[in-house]
Amino acid sequence: MNETFAKAFQDQMAAASSAFSKFEVPAPFRDMAEKSVQTARGNYEKFKTAAEQTTDMFEDTFSTSAKGVAEYNVKSLEILRTNMNSAFDFFASVLTAKSPSEAVELSTAHLRQQYESLQAQAKELSSLAQKIATDTSEPIKSSVEKTFRTAA
Repeated sequence: MNETFAKAFQDQMAAASSAFSKFEVPAPFRDMAEKSVQTARGNYEKFKTAAEQTTDMFEDTFSTSAKGVAEYNVKSLEILRTNMNSAFDFFASVLTAKSPSEAVELSTAHLRQQYESLQAQAKELSSLAQKIATDTSEPIKSSVEKTFRTAA
């Protein structure tokens, strides 16, 4: 909600209030109209507050999400670098093997090590993704809980 809208709304309410005071309206109707204006003002303030809280919640959520995605990307690049270095080291060791049986042994050892490494990396990325999802959803969760507590 911007301030221009708020000012225009308040001006219209003031104009409506002054318009009612110029006409001879029976007191019960005038009281009812004034109460309606007061109720509308109160409801507007509640709506404005809720909209501001929702905007803050979305800003927190997007900020947390962006940080999490950046962290995930950095970790992915680290894993890629580690795996590429391992592959280059493997190829260098195979090229210096003195016999085919040594090359097969190096290959088997490398595959075993890569399998274990990939399992650990997948587990690490999965844990990081869960952490990011939890951290990102936390502002939404707390906002919904707060809204329901307020409404109850």
